[in-house]
Amino acid sequence: MFKLTDFNYHNKTVFFRADLNSPMSKGRIISDARFKAVLPSLIYLLEHGAKLVIGTHQGRPYDDEFETTEEHAKILSELLNIDVEYVEDIFGKYARERINSLKAGEAIILENLRFASEEARTAPLNACERTFFVRKLAPLIDFFVNDAFATSHRSSPSLVGFARIKPMIPGFLMEKEIKALKRAYESDDSPKVYILGGAKIDDSLRVAENVLKSGKAHLILTGGLVGHIFTFAKGYDLGDAN
Repeated sequence: MFKLTDFNYHNKTVFFRADLNSPMSKGRIISDARFKAVLPSLIYLLEHGAKLVIGTHQGRPYDDEFETTEEHAKILSELLNIDVEYVEDIFGKYARERINSLKAGEAIILENLRFASEEARTAPLNACERTFFVRKLAPLIDFFVNDAFATSHRSSPSLVGFARIKPMIPGFLMEKEIKALKRAYESDDSPKVYILGGAKIDDSLRVAENVLKSGKAHLILTGGLVGHIFTFAKGYDLGDAN
């Protein structure tokens, strides 16, 4: 597996896939935790002269948190102490022109990637490679850096479409998370306790089934909606929805 430190990025265009999908209230981002998590990778690339094209999604179609990345650009600008330009386009003419005009040490963030219908769905690798998103942007970039650990289970164009076309490099956050997972899954330490929560019930149930069947987990603690499901399944009354 490549490392972020393996390459020379000076004057090279890097598509940096982040997961800056953040909680919002009244249309405003209320936590910058995911921004800070990818800062080490962004700083490293900029300090080494990369021309940085940042891509992220925000929310899902029809959700209240399905917003543009304009505020994301402002937060990144403050954290990086440079002007990260919000580009109100994804792979159209304007986006391609801005990518081509980037100079070493500059950064832009594309519009919410899920505004493109291709990105809002998952598809096989071959299909992702044939999307307009990949076909339009691939000729303009030299490296693909993936630091979007939290969403890398999805087979969508921005996450897998460049995998066989460009050097696919994990960011520092991705590398850290992979090492932690490997340590948790492969070590012989016992007992092992897994904590599963959040709103993605299907994903959590699949993880639970896998680690229990393989004997990797001795105990699973649940919270959030996952915890509610198990509590309800045991016959407890959860009360009225609120």
